[in-house]
Amino acid sequence: MSLTDQNTSRITMLGTGNAMCVNCYNTCFYLKSPKGGLLVDGGGGNGILQQLIKAKIPFEHIHHMFVTHCHTDHIMGAIWMIRKISPLIFKGKHKGPFTIYCNDEVKEALYTMGKLMIPSKIFDSLGQTVFLQEVHDGEQVDIGDMKVTFFDIGSTRFKQYGFSAELPDGQHLVCLGDEPYSVQSEVYTRGCDWLMCEAFCLYKDRFVFNPYEKNHSTALDAGMLAQELEVKNLVLYHTEDTHLDTRAATYSAEAAQYFKGRIFVPNDLETVELSR
Repeated sequence: MSLTDQNTSRITMLGTGNAMCVNCYNTCFYLKSPKGGLLVDGGGGNGILQQLIKAKIPFEHIHHMFVTHCHTDHIMGAIWMIRKISPLIFKGKHKGPFTIYCNDEVKEALYTMGKLMIPSKIFDSLGQTVFLQEVHDGEQVDIGDMKVTFFDIGSTRFKQYGFSAELPDGQHLVCLGDEPYSVQSEVYTRGCDWLMCEAFCLYKDRFVFNPYEKNHSTALDAGMLAQELEVKNLVLYHTEDTHLDTRAATYSAEAAQYFKGRIFVPNDLETVELSR
């Protein structure tokens, strides 16, 4: 979609695949409002750098990042963002600071990995120009003209947070992370304008990809959830990658069996304008 309307908030999907995808990048995206920006997750490696370049999102514009949980396909890219942005700040090419919001488990993991994996000069920037900002369930921060509230999604495995964002035009966007919805998230999700929800595969393919064994959902489940929660727009991501050429059509059709609002199944590097 067009990026010409700079007054419209938008999401750019840097990656849309699950952990083991090889035909698309792991799920991560950039939420941009007129006066703010939030990078959500980093995928599983330095591919995040290439995706940002392809999306024409300058590194010097990225000041805020959120890492949902410790799984490799979400957290590893954050290490590469630290390694990329810290030297830019040091050289005066990025005004700084660079803040990564995360829960306590993610913070500990990033600190440990950073100490082991990145040059000491860059690691020493933590707490000076790069900040690992621990957030708690229900905590709100202002990111430009967005009010972002982080919340615990109730995962029974790794601690995982999602977030809700109040956009400057009054719309409400919610990201549920990459696990099935739990009722404790209802206070943030019911009636929202945009719901970002994982859909590991089609329901008809559940015996091929085993989503329920991996604590994931199907496109059909996501459609049922969105309709029950009375949301207006549904964005599906974190999928398998075997049918990318038909993914948008088939996932949309399956979710639409229950959900009557607008459905988006973006490809890598596709932008969705968050219009009413």
